[in-house]
Amino acid sequence: MFSSKMKHFEPSIFIKLMEAMAGCELPVCDLSVGTPDLPPAKHIIDAFLESAAEPENYKYALADTQELTDAAVEWYERRFSVRLERANVCGLIGSQDGLAHLPLMLLNPGDNVLTPNPGYPMFLSGARLSSAKILYTPLREDAGYLVNFESISPMDAHNAKLLIISYPANPLGRLAPMEFFEKTVWFAKKYGIHVIHDNAYVELTFDGAEGHSFLEADGAADVGVEFNSLSKAYNLTGARVSFMLGNADMCAALSRLKSNIDYGIFKPVQAMAAAAITGPQDCVAELRNEYQARRDALCSALAAGGWRVTPPQGTMFVWAKLPDKFRDSFRFALELLKSTGVALVPGVSFGSLGEGHVRIGLVKPAAEMAEAGRKIAEFVANG
Repeated sequence: MFSSKMKHFEPSIFIKLMEAMAGCELPVCDLSVGTPDLPPAKHIIDAFLESAAEPENYKYALADTQELTDAAVEWYERRFSVRLERANVCGLIGSQDGLAHLPLMLLNPGDNVLTPNPGYPMFLSGARLSSAKILYTPLREDAGYLVNFESISPMDAHNAKLLIISYPANPLGRLAPMEFFEKTVWFAKKYGIHVIHDNAYVELTFDGAEGHSFLEADGAADVGVEFNSLSKAYNLTGARVSFMLGNADMCAALSRLKSNIDYGIFKPVQAMAAAAITGPQDCVAELRNEYQARRDALCSALAAGGWRVTPPQGTMFVWAKLPDKFRDSFRFALELLKSTGVALVPGVSFGSLGEGHVRIGLVKPAAEMAEAGRKIAEFVANG
């Protein structure tokens, strides 16, 4: 009845967890989905409301407004010292729009896609829709969770058409130095590979660490693009707005495909996005400090209960290695939910190398994160 591709698309882990939470007899503290619990800044909401008051803005958008494209160009020059033209920018209905659709313009059936393990599950969707062959790039703690290009065989590299990377990394919470991005460009040029860098968490970095753009590396726009989302840095997850920036040919190809699929981003959302990236950035700094406080509260509570985890360098997640007595991360997550009401994501959901870990979302105020950490640590101690 359905395409054979459907065998790859089971209900996501978040749907399964939602069903488990619905059956939980305790009050639920949901630390699974990475959705901000804080509102956008006032100037961002005001820009939306002003645009939404214009009847003309309820027509099809069809394309990105000049205001939005120019705002993105200005944003990248100010934030990363990266100079772009309008042709280097494509607005998206959330980064998943691009992650799912761009591979359709780059891949033929059987082409190799290099994608991280552990990694965000959405990285696989575009490859599977394209009937491509997925080759995992292992991300290991002893290598700083960076892709080890030397471990990729020349044959696999020659057959690869697409490399997907993401730093700060979800779920790992690790950052990459500029040297890594420079090496990525070298590798991509050597083997003729397109690069996608998912940069959703670039503003959520801790302890004074600086997040980078892949496009800062010399020659990056020759080989690839970067997705930068406004969901996390500006608390706009539900607005579904982000950008693909970089290689002009890839931007043009995705724009052409999207013109056959959708009618563009709702104009009031485009106005809101432009206001977010060109307006006052105090809200971003405040958000960064808030997530760091939540991280510290959670990690301190876990440590006080005897479970020491490595604090993340960035993102809105803690990636925690389970104590040795726990082996099955999915079973751990379900039993924890049943016993404490705290919902986490099992690490195996992010790939085979995620087994033995859990991802904890920093999506509650610090005091609630501390209380959740206390409950988790108590469960671990008694489990």
